[in-house]
Amino acid sequence: MELNMAGSRDEIPIGLIGPEELLDKLLEAVKAFPSFRPLPLVWRGEGHDVAQTLQIMEQAEVLLFTDPITFKWAKKKIMFRIPVHYVPLTGTGLYRALYFARSGGAPVCLTVDGLNEPAAAKALRELGESSMEVVCYNGPSDDPVPDLVKFHREAAQKPGTIALTGMKAVYDELTAAGLRTEWLSPTEHDMTLSLQRALLSTETRRSKEGQIVIGFINIDGFQRLTERSGSEHEVQRMKLDLHRMVLDYVEHLDGYMNTLGGDEFLFMTTRGIFERETGGYKSIPLARDISAMHDLTMSIGIGFGRSANEAGTHARLALRRAKEAGGNITFIVREDRSVIGPLEMTEPNRFDLSLIDAELIGEASRAGMTPAYLSRLVAYVTRFGKLDYTAQELSSVLDVTVRSTHRFLLAWQDAGLVDVIGEERGVSKGRPKQIFRLSFLEERLRT
Repeated sequence: MELNMAGSRDEIPIGLIGPEELLDKLLEAVKAFPSFRPLPLVWRGEGHDVAQTLQIMEQAEVLLFTDPITFKWAKKKIMFRIPVHYVPLTGTGLYRALYFARSGGAPVCLTVDGLNEPAAAKALRELGESSMEVVCYNGPSDDPVPDLVKFHREAAQKPGTIALTGMKAVYDELTAAGLRTEWLSPTEHDMTLSLQRALLSTETRRSKEGQIVIGFINIDGFQRLTERSGSEHEVQRMKLDLHRMVLDYVEHLDGYMNTLGGDEFLFMTTRGIFERETGGYKSIPLARDISAMHDLTMSIGIGFGRSANEAGTHARLALRRAKEAGGNITFIVREDRSVIGPLEMTEPNRFDLSLIDAELIGEASRAGMTPAYLSRLVAYVTRFGKLDYTAQELSSVLDVTVRSTHRFLLAWQDAGLVDVIGEERGVSKGRPKQIFRLSFLEERLRT
């Protein structure tokens, strides 16, 4: 995994360190935090060369380890000079491990390392499994692999015993020896909470919480609508409704609003509040409310800046971009003029699967396409009328890495859901990008 030091000036560099399997999951989770610029580093075990970790520490504002074991190993070798966190192993990891373990038959006894006895007992009680025998490892969770393997082998005397381990190397060795084993790893929920804690510990975040954000809201096609209205009273009532709805929304943002005309509004709030109310710059619920009441769409431009003047200039740039894209869309322009967006507006990025033929859902599921991914694909195809995508475009639609997208595409090609129809050559040298057609959705687009 390559170290990427480039990024927006207003992003917070965070070092993400851990085994490759967990690091891939953490890189997926960090996508929900646009304030972060991830600097990933694969940890190679006890013999890991710490020079790269020290390099990351020079570049990052905060470090997050993927698991407690990697953190303990690193702490023995490194004196940390910046805030450092790790993703804890909680009972939710045990829930998932037990779920997968049950696929091979209900376990009679569990041997556990990486999770202390009270945490394991509490999780089992909540699952109604309080009668199951549990044997927990009493030594440190970062003990050498041979010691942990020996514990599980000696404890696995009863038929129906399953080993639950918090260390991937132990999992691999026990599995190779033929023992029923599940890897106790942090869940996405654990990772999200840890990323939130890491974000709040950064100096940049604390300073940006109170930064001014300026937004322009423009009602699409409002002038044409007023010209077609039956009376002036109807137009004025609509303007009052819009004013009230925007005012209510800005009140939620604890902000200030000013009307720039019947179809345009300006608001100011702080960055911390705006990020929380939009779910990390994901959606603008105001658009859905206005669409439901008056069947109107809006374009929104949001500006961040180091001064109110700069934020206002960037908000105008963002609004112009939203209008050029056809409206019904939101863009954010940050301090360095990099762009976030588009944000979700009246059209969700998901589709109600109850409206899709059950046979199609089953066909997609057998090819490894989860309902969530199918929902996103159908929503984009239906909204934009587009069937052809590069892997990079699909990764954005699905909100996964390009690497994961290529893996999905191979499975979907094998199942006959996707076809390669050509290549896209860029202006720079390099391998051309393949263009994939979502052929299984062609019929839907025609209807």
